[in-house]
Amino acid sequence: MVRRWPHRFGVYALAAGRNVSLLADQIAEFRPQVAVVADPGALNELAAILKARNIKAPELACGPEARVAVAVAPEASIVMSAIVGVEGLEATYEAVRRAKRVGLANKEVLVASGALVIAAARSSGAELIPVDSEHNGAHQSLRAGQRREVAKLILTASGGPFRETPAAELARVTPEQALNHPTWRMGKRITIDSATLMNKGFEVIEACWLFDLQPKEIEVVIHPQSKIHAMVEYADGSVIAQISATDMRLPIQYALTYPERADAPVPRLDWRESARWTFDPPDWKKFPLLKLAYEAQEAGGSSTATLNAADEIAVEAFLSGQIPFPAIAATVAETLQRVPRREPKSVQEVLELDRLSRQKARNIIETRWGVRLPNEAAVRA
Repeated sequence: MVRRWPHRFGVYALAAGRNVSLLADQIAEFRPQVAVVADPGALNELAAILKARNIKAPELACGPEARVAVAVAPEASIVMSAIVGVEGLEATYEAVRRAKRVGLANKEVLVASGALVIAAARSSGAELIPVDSEHNGAHQSLRAGQRREVAKLILTASGGPFRETPAAELARVTPEQALNHPTWRMGKRITIDSATLMNKGFEVIEACWLFDLQPKEIEVVIHPQSKIHAMVEYADGSVIAQISATDMRLPIQYALTYPERADAPVPRLDWRESARWTFDPPDWKKFPLLKLAYEAQEAGGSSTATLNAADEIAVEAFLSGQIPFPAIAATVAETLQRVPRREPKSVQEVLELDRLSRQKARNIIETRWGVRLPNEAAVRA
């Protein structure tokens, strides 16, 4: 989007993890003033690449404090929050406190700390524009009426790669099969979360915070064609849907240009072609994580932070071949039972709860399935 509108948008800072080769390409093209990476090792590697390619280096930094610094910098009026997991929480929260417009592509920010982030947004006046396709579709559909007129929000789900797989066969599915998403090409964790429907559960939690809804006011339907991203049912029975091609450039642009609707470089739906769109209820028994997400949001407090932390550990264990696919849900359920619910008052408390929940999930996996998990630092590296 920045490449498309170089006279309208510019990049002040780029924050990345360890993909320093791609980051170097982006530095060469977009000339940010600051670039942030995960750790000193990535920082040294980036500096060496920039020198070898004869690319003028911006100010370089690394670590959580550097991410916060660029997120709150006065030069940045828009912050795109897309760091996976709670690692993106602190920088996003501080950007919200500074009344930035935040394009929210990170579900975990609101799943783990929705109460704190939304309270900060209401206090500062920050704009939270969802970039996730379903929430972006809901944001667009909600423009058709007032909040008091909303009867229900309907989030669509593709159903993932195991939509038609018998429940009895799920214990034998492989990580490779689970990563073969029928519609979207995404990171590994979110793809597995889509296969378990946990991703849709996270979306329910996020929607509650974004749109001031209760879990009972949100319905999930399976829509394998992924053309309708969200629907809003109003008090008079009218249903307004947001329909578009499955292309993330559209919600990203929407977050940048809102409330303007500018021409977007995405495929248009061809209404001259025959098409069939189907809708089915989710299989709650086959995909228990969706129900656990609803229950965690209803319970409130730190329950959703624990839900997210346990899921991340369980997904990593499944991807490394340490546990079977159904064990992801079993681990999350047991972790929720064993970690006491609290009412965190700060981001640091949320992060500490996240750490404790992760450790509890690791202990459960190692005890129940007789495996030894690598330490988290090694996994993240």
